[in-house]
Amino acid sequence: MRVITKATLLRFIEQQPLAGPPVLAWWRAAAAANWTCMQDLKAYAASVSVINAERAVFNLGGNKYRLVVGLAWTRRFVFIKFIGTNADYDRINAATVEPEQS
Repeated sequence: MRVITKATLLRFIEQQPLAGPPVLAWWRAAAAANWTCMQDLKAYAASVSVINAERAVFNLGGNKYRLVVGLAWTRRFVFIKFIGTNADYDRINAATVEPEQS
């Protein structure tokens, strides 16, 4: 899968250095994956929360961080919509959140 964009993950790691290992492990797995449907995501991580047919939430770092992604299955894209701590995640709507423009 092509992760759009790794830079978002790296900016988050700069702010939360302890998130580095689990976030980069997720990125490596996603970049190497050939996910074609939500069942593939569930096979990769049983704890993934499905929001709808094109959006999911991953728990990273022992459930310390949340990663919301959008998926374009046929194009093989994973779009980073949000990454943050659990407290940050509690303040957003995972179904509608979009990445911040920088």
